[in-house]
Amino acid sequence: MPTARAPAAPGREAAGPRRARTARRPVAVAAVSAALALAVLLSLAVGSRAIAPDAVYEALVHGGDGPAAQVVRTMRAPRTLLAVLVGAALGLAGCVMQGLTRNPIAEPGILGVSQGAALGVVLAIAFAGVHTLSGYVWFAFAGAGVAGTAVYAIAARGREGATPVRLALAGAAVNALLYSVVAGVLTTRAAALDEFRFWQVGSVAGRDTEVIGQVWPFLATGALLVMAVARGLDALALGEDMARGLGQNTAAVRITGGLGATVLTGAGVAAAGPIAFVGLAVPHLARALVGSDHRWLLPAAALLGPVVLLVADVAGRVVVPPGEVPAGVMTALIGVPFLVALVRGRAGKAVGP
Repeated sequence: MPTARAPAAPGREAAGPRRARTARRPVAVAAVSAALALAVLLSLAVGSRAIAPDAVYEALVHGGDGPAAQVVRTMRAPRTLLAVLVGAALGLAGCVMQGLTRNPIAEPGILGVSQGAALGVVLAIAFAGVHTLSGYVWFAFAGAGVAGTAVYAIAARGREGATPVRLALAGAAVNALLYSVVAGVLTTRAAALDEFRFWQVGSVAGRDTEVIGQVWPFLATGALLVMAVARGLDALALGEDMARGLGQNTAAVRITGGLGATVLTGAGVAAAGPIAFVGLAVPHLARALVGSDHRWLLPAAALLGPVVLLVADVAGRVVVPPGEVPAGVMTALIGVPFLVALVRGRAGKAVGP
């Protein structure tokens, strides 16, 4: 007489999918790396003047004085490198913000960093007489840092400290205040408005190696800070009490992660202007590929961010030839359908494991 088989333990049932997901993580990272290499090649080769891949290789490796080589080295290479740096920064910052706030629709601007950078640029144009991108960078970064610090200081007051809800509310309040100040300055300074709108739209075009040299140390510092709290973010996803029970200093995780995200966002926005939706969409895409373990999620987001930004930039070059649509506009156009799908529950079920 056949005997009934005992049902498998819940832990065993979950172990199979978890093991399969862990096994595919290296494959997913390799695939994203290949996608990044292809996106870089497209960025170097595609534009108002198409350049063959072998000509791109010759220009980068062997030099040359021809028109194609000059376009690749002096215009497209700096633009591509900046897009890689800014995309990685926004992808990392978005992951950290969603992890810190346990909110699937959190993005880098939640701490008021983007509006702080915008205020810094407006003040530089209107009152400091700064009219170059390399000059904007420092004012934008200073404004972003002040805004991020103010948000955290407001949220940290009180017995509960800087909880996710308090951070979101403080960020919303500071964002509203900074937006009103920016609008007030621009309405009284018409010349500043004409110049500011070109920065505000968000673009990696027209930036040179001087801008890259100014921002990359901050981007590297921010990346190191957020990678240092990967385990802490995993613990926070389980809840405040559980994270403390696992030995995590939740205040230190929040301060370090928030500082890293602020530095990354401030430097990225200072260099390229506000780039929408990269920080929101990329963490969800990375989470679908490698899961919620931040030791894998953060590197995957750092690779996917440049892919998204480079693809948007290349699409903007070819959609209305011979003109260009800025990358910030294209990422918004791409991000709107994603946000609609997210709201409808097709993506971003949770930010925790």
